[in-house]
Amino acid sequence: MQTVLPWVEQIAFGVVAGFVAGYALKKVGKFVALALGLLFIAVQLLAWSGFLSVNWVVVQERVDPLLRAESLNQAWRALLSLLTYNIPFAAAFVPAFVIGLRRG
Repeated sequence: MQTVLPWVEQIAFGVVAGFVAGYALKKVGKFVALALGLLFIAVQLLAWSGFLSVNWVVVQERVDPLLRAESLNQAWRALLSLLTYNIPFAAAFVPAFVIGLRRG
């Protein structure tokens, strides 16, 4: 019983945390999507009226290092490490997260 109890605790916490996270993400996500849409419209309006201009050369210089193969490989390895760190918790979290998204 002592060997099973930690797994049961992780699974139970994963279910609760996943459902709450999914439910909250759906509720907050609607507001964030609306805010980002309004922000995009405001930026486009400012650019159209001449108040705002983008220096695309500077944008390219700052973004290019982030999109190099080494950076992407490092990010992928970090993501895999994160996803496989605590399997019982993750196995309970993911389906509960999806259920929370659907119910939210």
